[in-house]
Amino acid sequence: MSSLLLDHGLNLLGQKISWAELIGQISALLVVLLADRRTIWTWPVQILATVMLFIVYASAPLYGLAARQVAILLISVFGWWAWTRHKKAVFGMVVRSATAKERVIMAAVMLAGTAAFGGLLAYLNAQGFYASWNPFPDAWIFVGTLVAFAAQAARLVDFWLVWLAVDIVGVPLQIGAHLYFSALVYIVFAVLVIKGFLDWRSTARRAVQA
Repeated sequence: MSSLLLDHGLNLLGQKISWAELIGQISALLVVLLADRRTIWTWPVQILATVMLFIVYASAPLYGLAARQVAILLISVFGWWAWTRHKKAVFGMVVRSATAKERVIMAAVMLAGTAAFGGLLAYLNAQGFYASWNPFPDAWIFVGTLVAFAAQAARLVDFWLVWLAVDIVGVPLQIGAHLYFSALVYIVFAVLVIKGFLDWRSTARRAVQA
């Protein structure tokens, strides 16, 4: 099944795009749009994107990005469950801005996690295991993704800003792996992320004033 999804696809501007990459990235874009609307459908679509992108990154090989899909799958299941417990029929998910303490924790986890996981990938490379061709950017995306999804599951407005930090590193990493369509999607992500942040922030402020 995975070979069918990887070996077949479309040609766009002279670049081959596998079905796995196409389905995964389009689903990932839909996730951003659904998250902006604070709908529960965010999570099942995320699970579809996760499975497709795991296939893509494992074959690249970008094992850091592939490994994050496994973690995203677990967080998506939790997020699906968590959102079902915090829904209002009219306004959708109840969201809020992170506290100063929560922001410090997120930043610390991203920096320490990137150093630790990037060091592990670099060590594996040195030992002859081709873990990643660019360990620390790969690790930044991996850890940042986990932090973003955890913050999203907790309904924190700030998760959008974490995604933006991930996208900034993700574009050159995808280009280096010759995943040009994915790089283009990351750029589109950045625009949608900014919109999502502004929408969620506005919603959170209205909730505080209510």
